[in-house]
Parts: sequence; structure tokens; C-alpha cells
Amino acid sequence: MFFTDDSMPTIIVEGPPISIDKKRELVKKITKVISEIYGIKHVTVIIKENTPENVGINGELLIDRKKIN
Repeated sequence: MFFTDDSMPTIIVEGPPISIDKKRELVKKITKVISEIYGIKHVTVIIKENTPENVGINGELLIDRKKIN
């Protein structure tokens, strides 16, 4: 496969909040794997944090499910 210099995959990770150190580790590891697979150096990683009060499963907010369990 051939990629030009302007080819830049964007990886979006959605999950619960994590520390800045964990974010650094996540971005570094994702970038390493994507770079190896695609054979390119430019990778964009976007981290979207979702708190339990902003996520619902089966009609319930995660924050409410944690209280029950």
C-alpha cells in the first residue's frame, strides 16, 4: 500500500476519564502500533472522555447503575 506525506489516520478513543499520565501512555502506544501497521509517522489520536453521568446503557445512566451494583 502506498501513502503520500499528507496521509494521516485519525484515531478517536472514547472512554471514561483517565489521568494525564495514562493519556500519554495511550497516545504513545496507539501511535506506535498505527505507525507500524501503516508504515507512516503521522498519526492523530483524539481522546474523548465520557463521565458516567453522560453515558446510558439499556435506558440507565452508568452513574445510576454503579449505585445499584
